[in-house]
Amino acid sequence: MSTATGFTHFPDEWTTKMQLSSRTSRISLLTLAAIATALTLSACSGATTGTGSGESAGPSSTADASAADASTADIEFAQMMIPHHEQAVQMSEGMLAKANVDPRVTALATTIKAAQAPEITRMKAWLKAWGAPTDSMAEMDHGTDGMMSDADMMTLDNATGPDADRIYLTQMVAHHKGAIAMAKTELADGKDADALALAEAIVASQTEEIAVMTDLLATL
Repeated sequence: MSTATGFTHFPDEWTTKMQLSSRTSRISLLTLAAIATALTLSACSGATTGTGSGESAGPSSTADASAADASTADIEFAQMMIPHHEQAVQMSEGMLAKANVDPRVTALATTIKAAQAPEITRMKAWLKAWGAPTDSMAEMDHGTDGMMSDADMMTLDNATGPDADRIYLTQMVAHHKGAIAMAKTELADGKDADALALAEAIVASQTEEIAVMTDLLATL
């Protein structure tokens, strides 16, 4: 009886082990299939990101292209034009804060500030994309670039009324001439399309403003 009983339980135990083994095998196969599917999807996703027009690839490609298009002349142009523009904005803001300024001079100062402030932002963005510092390592020559000295800026700050108008216009004419000279250097030696376009715009707009300021000076 015991033998029969033992024999009776053996197939059940054997069957249970076989079922567990079969179930484990199915789980292992399903796990392997899931891993394989995940790897395939990951590979496809990577290929799409690398070769498609996704946003993640866009900025990097644009930055690389900008850096490849920039020359030493482009970098120096932006580095030197930024402080040049900043001083023009400072001079214009000073005039706009003064009382008893000729309305024509006020209008000109407003135009100069509105034009040059956004250009400063653009040039700083270019330098960042090019991997170049925003400050120039080269000394600016105040005799040729039109930059005002500290004494010049103080003279303008202390001036009032018609004297302030004349000083501002006289200084800004010299300032514009310096910017035009720098822009022409960029047009001759530069490579980046955006920098060249800005240089052309500076030559055109500031040449016109010099004519306006010269006419204004003759009437004050």
